Amino acid sequence: MTVTSIHAVGFCAHYSEQGEWAFRRALELARGRNLQLNIFHFLCDPWDKDGFMADRLQDEQRRRKMIEGEKKLRLYYDEMLGDYLNVGFRLCEDNGWKELHRCICNREFQVLFLPYPDREAEFAGRPLTEFAAALACPAALVGPARPDEVYLNAPAAFLSEQLQMDDVRWLPLDAGRRIRENACTVVAHPAHERLDYQ
Repeated sequence: MTVTSIHAVGFCAHYSEQGEWAFRRALELARGRNLQLNIFHFLCDPWDKDGFMADRLQDEQRRRKMIEGEKKLRLYYDEMLGDYLNVGFRLCEDNGWKELHRCICNREFQVLFLPYPDREAEFAGRPLTEFAAALACPAALVGPARPDEVYLNAPAAFLSEQLQMDDVRWLPLDAGRRIRENACTVVAHPAHERLDYQ
């Protein structure tokens, strides 16, 4: 059986509390294993249910948004990165799925951390949980209620011991539906016991 080796960590930027939690998880993994951390940001916010329209921007709008977005991103994350320099920033100009798919194919990351802002969150016009569950690469959603609330898709669950999350009782992503707050089974890290929420 082939085991995926992690050479780079991906993170989708989001300016929220959950975004900071997901960023810290991604940075902790990258720093702990001296991996490249690739921070992806988007011309139009893929979490915005009504406003995701990167493909419809005029050239001047696109250029202005690119400059503003890059400046905001650097100012926001530079301080949190501290002295960690093994970092790349990537602007996703197209639909979020297309760009991230290209990055997966180019092996720009082997695990992707995404913030989970709320239980109804969408990404590129699709429920976030469905988006993450369908990814072929390992993906982790962080949030929405606590920084130690982490959901892993099937490929990430397989690699959970490589993700340095011993402090987390992660839950599996259930493809095809949003996760309900009080009706889920917790799959613990192998060192922990199995718990059921009712």
